[in-house]
Amino acid sequence: MRFDVFTLLPEVFLPYLASSILKRARERGLIQVNAHNIREYTHDKHHVTDDTPYGGGGGMVMKPEPVFEAVESVMGQNPVQTTGQPVPIILLTPQGRVFTQRVAEELSQHERIALICGRYEGVDERIREHLVTDEISIGDYVLTGGELPALILVDAVSRLIPGVLGDPTGADDDSHSMGLLEYPHYTKPAEFRGWTVPEVLQSGNHAKIDQWRREQSLLRTFNKRPDMLEKAILDEKDSKFLNGLKKEER
Repeated sequence: MRFDVFTLLPEVFLPYLASSILKRARERGLIQVNAHNIREYTHDKHHVTDDTPYGGGGGMVMKPEPVFEAVESVMGQNPVQTTGQPVPIILLTPQGRVFTQRVAEELSQHERIALICGRYEGVDERIREHLVTDEISIGDYVLTGGELPALILVDAVSRLIPGVLGDPTGADDDSHSMGLLEYPHYTKPAEFRGWTVPEVLQSGNHAKIDQWRREQSLLRTFNKRPDMLEKAILDEKDSKFLNGLKKEER
């Protein structure tokens, strides 16, 4: 998968992309991340990318000309993937739809994604209306720019691409992937400061281990994120277990 990121701060991306899982994924050609400097698409001496807002008010607004030119120079006028799908051109903004694991899974089906990182008070509305095809927010708060959200999106989407994680099923049991929070994990030593690993995990009985993990996922979701249970796919055993938790709570 190819990510094209349009930003005023391309230098912030490489340190994170040059380590760990994403580094190996790039080296193996599983993902390609290109950070394009919007300033390089200005035509004035000072490479100005922002200006004061019409109507007054504080802050500066990113100008439309360099953003349009940057995206269109790299992506073309109407970029289309080999599947025939248009390439998503995503603006990272607090006004966008909230980024979730489901959105990450949706985006992982694309061959190429463009990400526009806003700055200052935001971008000229004509960018939103006539250039971007999607808007994504990473939460109900405001950051100084879209660079961190872009990295979060690249990370979350990349790990869903086959081969990026060492374990082919590694992402399947992640929190949110299965509609529940993930079960607890333990490693050696079996005892630490008097706290022991649950016996079932040391039993070698994989059927019981699977059952324990499922129940722990249900328990954690019930206690920490009960709202998720409304959309989770539950079978009869799950419902029975949850009903027992509800009775205990009364």
